[in-house]
Amino acid sequence: MLNSSTVSTQSKQIIGEAKRRAVVYLLTLFHLRKKMGGFLDKPKTEKSRECNEGNGLRYGVVSMQGWRVEMEDSHTAVVGLPGGFKDWSFFAVFDGHCGSTVSAHCASNLLPTITETEDFKKISPKTAENDEENNELESTIRRAIHAGFLKLDETMRQMPCVANGEDKSGSTAVSTLISPTHFYIANCGDSRAVLCRNGEAAVCTMDHKPTVAAEKKRIQDAGGSVMIHRVNGSLAVSRALGDFEYKSVEGKGPTEQLVSPAPEIYVETRKPDEDQFLVLACDGIWDVMTNEDLCHFIRYQLTITEDLSKVCSAVVDHCLFKGSRDNMSIVLITFPAAPKIVKEEVEREKKFEDWIKEKTYKILDDDLHAEVSRILQIINDEEIPDQPPLSSVGSKRSFVEQVIDDKYGTDKE
Repeated sequence: MLNSSTVSTQSKQIIGEAKRRAVVYLLTLFHLRKKMGGFLDKPKTEKSRECNEGNGLRYGVVSMQGWRVEMEDSHTAVVGLPGGFKDWSFFAVFDGHCGSTVSAHCASNLLPTITETEDFKKISPKTAENDEENNELESTIRRAIHAGFLKLDETMRQMPCVANGEDKSGSTAVSTLISPTHFYIANCGDSRAVLCRNGEAAVCTMDHKPTVAAEKKRIQDAGGSVMIHRVNGSLAVSRALGDFEYKSVEGKGPTEQLVSPAPEIYVETRKPDEDQFLVLACDGIWDVMTNEDLCHFIRYQLTITEDLSKVCSAVVDHCLFKGSRDNMSIVLITFPAAPKIVKEEVEREKKFEDWIKEKTYKILDDDLHAEVSRILQIINDEEIPDQPPLSSVGSKRSFVEQVIDDKYGTDKE
């Protein structure tokens, strides 16, 4: 039987351990905030936009800094590759952290690094035209993409600002190489690609998080740990380009480190009658929308506008309204089977926007200095007559900004 002094000692030990864990937790959170950067008092909502078409596809790109102190995202969009691969296209989104050096470098160099690998050089444009049932070609392209990611990572390690320890940035990456017959999707980190086929999320990449069993095992085998869902209590992704402070374990290869630069590669045969669109986006989007939600949201947007930058802008505005606190970047690639304009939906959306415009005017009459976010919240809290089921007040930020500009021009102080 335990005496009171023994129980007292055990209680003190338990309390002491609890206090120690609490201190470690708080110090880790402080370290994360200092390392990852803080937030602005209000979001930067200006957007960069890009649209183009070719090779039987159309694409739109939109990026927003949002609540983050810096914009660390980058992207790539190339229709028609060099070296005779004019019917191929390449798109990618890079979500940087701890700075934008790595993400910006990846945006400029991932594609050429892949196409300059020995495996990709084995592919001739003529052979590539007939890749539909060519398993050897598929394997060659897989190897080229994998080698390209690893080669780019090793090259960046030699950059002066990285080599001297000044820059410690890293970046997730999600990309797609689109041939006339296949999608070659590569993912490294927690940005994500989703292919919408026949109205549903048919192909989706998986996020590389430290808590995933295989990722956690690699981290532990390299001498690391997973604390508060992060590598060594710090990094929220288990695969990334850059982040070289997590890639210095002696005796381990590049894909065996705490953080791996290896992409997970998905190869999917194209189905022209069913493939509607492909989305590449950073986690600022996926933090607040599921794969299915985003597919349904975009399908509806495509029935009311052909402007893909407007569709992407609506997604970003919607995510900001839903509480995303991160940088946001989205690449939307549409194919011939994508939803077409539906006159009835256009008319219904127009009535919805007219109602929002009227409400915005009333709010501004009461408060000239009402900010857009406040206006959207007030409108969203009201009972909205005949709101289109797949539309949202939050996605109308750009529309409300235009309403305000039309009403006041540059005279609103």
